[in-house]
Amino acid sequence: MHQQAAPHCPVESADPDPLESAEWRDALASVLQASGPERARQLLDMLAAMGRDPKIAWQPARGTPYVNTIAEHQQPVFPGDLDMEERLASLIRWNALAMVVRANQAYGELGGHIASYASAADLFETGYNHFFHARCDEPGRRQLGDLVFFQPHSAPGVYARAYLEGRLSAEDLGYYRQELTAPAANGAQGPRGLCSYPHPYLMPDFWQFPTGSMGIGPISAIYHARFMRYLSHRQLLDCSARKVWGVFGDGEMDEPESMSALTLAAREKLDNLVWVVNCNLQRLDGPVRGNGRIIDELEQLFAGAGWHVIKLVWGSDWDGLFARDLTGALAKAFANTVDGQMQTFAAKDGRYNRETFFGQNEALAALVRGMTDEQIDGLKRGGHDMVKIHAAYAAAAQHRGQPTVILAHTKKGYGMGSAGQGKMTTHSQKKFDETDLIAFRNRFQLPLSDEQVTSLSFYRPAADSPEMQYLQAQRHKLGGYLPRRYTDCAQVPVPDLASYAQFALQAEGKEMSTTMGFVRMLGNLLKDPALGPRVVPIVADEARTFGMANLFKQVGIYSSVGQRYAPEDIGSVLSYREAMDGQILEEGISEAGALASWTAAATSYSVHGLAMLPFYIYYSMFGFQRVGDQIWAAADQRARGFLLGATSGRTTLGGEGLQHQDGSSHLVAATIPNCKAYDPAFAGELAVIIDHGMREMLVEQQDVFYYVTLMNENYAQPSLPVGVAQDVIRGGYRFASYVGTADEAGGAQASGEVTLMGSGAILLEVIKAAQQLARQGISATVFSVTSWSELAREGQACSQPLPFISRLLLESGGPIIAATDYVRAVPESVRAFIPAERDYLTLGTDGFGRSDTRAALRAFFGVDAASIVKAALAQLA
Repeated sequence: MHQQAAPHCPVESADPDPLESAEWRDALASVLQASGPERARQLLDMLAAMGRDPKIAWQPARGTPYVNTIAEHQQPVFPGDLDMEERLASLIRWNALAMVVRANQAYGELGGHIASYASAADLFETGYNHFFHARCDEPGRRQLGDLVFFQPHSAPGVYARAYLEGRLSAEDLGYYRQELTAPAANGAQGPRGLCSYPHPYLMPDFWQFPTGSMGIGPISAIYHARFMRYLSHRQLLDCSARKVWGVFGDGEMDEPESMSALTLAAREKLDNLVWVVNCNLQRLDGPVRGNGRIIDELEQLFAGAGWHVIKLVWGSDWDGLFARDLTGALAKAFANTVDGQMQTFAAKDGRYNRETFFGQNEALAALVRGMTDEQIDGLKRGGHDMVKIHAAYAAAAQHRGQPTVILAHTKKGYGMGSAGQGKMTTHSQKKFDETDLIAFRNRFQLPLSDEQVTSLSFYRPAADSPEMQYLQAQRHKLGGYLPRRYTDCAQVPVPDLASYAQFALQAEGKEMSTTMGFVRMLGNLLKDPALGPRVVPIVADEARTFGMANLFKQVGIYSSVGQRYAPEDIGSVLSYREAMDGQILEEGISEAGALASWTAAATSYSVHGLAMLPFYIYYSMFGFQRVGDQIWAAADQRARGFLLGATSGRTTLGGEGLQHQDGSSHLVAATIPNCKAYDPAFAGELAVIIDHGMREMLVEQQDVFYYVTLMNENYAQPSLPVGVAQDVIRGGYRFASYVGTADEAGGAQASGEVTLMGSGAILLEVIKAAQQLARQGISATVFSVTSWSELAREGQACSQPLPFISRLLLESGGPIIAATDYVRAVPESVRAFIPAERDYLTLGTDGFGRSDTRAALRAFFGVDAASIVKAALAQLA
């Protein structure tokens, strides 16, 4: 057997004075007996502090023995009917298995997962029966309920439970992973298809949180828990009685998002947060830590980050073995057994485990003498023992001052026998032969005939059966069913556009950047009595860069403990101010954290029934490219809010270079169906876009979010032309026409004509180019494109003879040159809707960025005025 020393069991050196050591042990035992464990802990803490003196340089061993944190005598009495709950769990296991296997018998390509839910079923069921509170609107017991993040590969088990509850039909289960072929997908009466993983966008009345992309669920759970504190501290909504539960996989903990915010949860003392990590020791291809122990590793990681750790390792059957083990042989054996070997134990039978594990020495062999091979095979790991699970959940729910993680030891494919339990291939197991199905039936004592088993019949007891009455009663106690997503939310009035953005609409040549225009609008919106409290400004660590420092005093930076220090700049008008009721979420250097915060606020309308309006502003390069998967998950969750990509484009942020210059965010944004992306050049355009977006999200309550790019370049801002607001929203409008005059050499007036299109910062270069061409005798019409993606979408969906952009271009003539600060694929997206008889040339910033001035960068990429003029002349020639 492959063995490895445990991190918490260092190699012992020879004891030079065994008698003295015995006296120390006896003294501690005496204190424990006479004064109790609290006094013993006090003395040990005192000795530990002395031991850390540099003269001694002692460091405690990391981790604890591979046993349960909660001892048998500390367990509360199990409050439910254990036999009943185990029967229900077995029925749900069967229906989940049958659903996946049936789908793959019919269509071998559909996939699906059985083994993950098989390992987590008891973890879920204990939560469902005793801890997961649902939203309830009954008079006298109104509650918003808990938030539960479900391990995505366990979705079949969640569907199977919903089937027993009567929320899904057997026909629904029959369309697992068949969303397009289900009758409901085509507008007919009948079953609907069930999506593969938790997807709120596809099942908007069922799933709350998308967790299918590994790592997104854990970080989202942390920031949702923190946002609930934010709502409470700002007295917008009382979330004090609610918890966030997350059931995740041990392999998932390798994702950086899973680990990135652990210290935030501890620093904020989020005792409303409980994670259950299903440690079935196996990921897709093999062991999570074949040559180590993932539970030990995670214990050290979470404890070091400041979490309360509960190890749920062994089931009740092991209690007697530990009680008889007076020499510590079991703990020593576990300390020297790595997960790869533990996985082998899971896949083998009782005889193998007797010979291989308990046969290591006489002390271990003596512990199981008198036990049959079947009894050894039946020894449960902690995550399969509902009594132990309940004890861990109860301790987690009662713990105060820290977030809690429960490390639950399970077997992947539990109960699947030779077909998959503990096997390397079990993750993708989705087919069973008749022998395996019968064995599964017998293992869980299911009330199914052989014919029902082999035909993979779904099973639901009668509504008046004891099982169904118990299941319904337990959920009624906790408020109702979950997961369930709600969309009922009161509208939030949006102030008149002129009340907060008149300076932008009537700019009259005043110089400013669009970033500063946005910050000024934001400051005005925060003052609105109705909308202001619902606005959530979010920054990663760039508030001063974006000119938002004036908001520090106006609304404050949220801190769960207020401000315990006098800031260095306390005398400044722009001094840093933290407050418990602060409104700004300043997340530090963590785009992943800031985006998770934004998602929590952007989905508050459905999660909490309270509409909030988040504005997250960041360097645009660190958005879709850096946390694009989280943005996609937010889209899945039907987020509503604004993402502001500041210092956008590849040439706007002069000097910063390759990794700070964004040339692709609008390309990626266009791939997300419910994301509306805009690249305004002027503050007036920006004002119209923000106003329209707020009304769409807060008043019309559409499930869309906006991505708007901003520039830090100061230039003269024109007033917004009258009557173009609707065209700004549709994607573009005619900005101005420049009539060609006699060329600079004094010759006759030229008759050439070109059309120039531009967006964002490059629109200024387009305007300069038009003016230069006019001086050379060539007429030029300039169109300000506020959204390439909206123009393209309208063109694709257009049922009229001509799309909007085609009709818009009828107002001009000649070849068309389009220039942006993004890769050419962005303006290329509308090529199909350009009038066929006209040439269309696109200019963009393809390639890597460089460090230099704006002028040098624009010349290098060929998007400055001179390059646009050259391109126009070439097209005319």
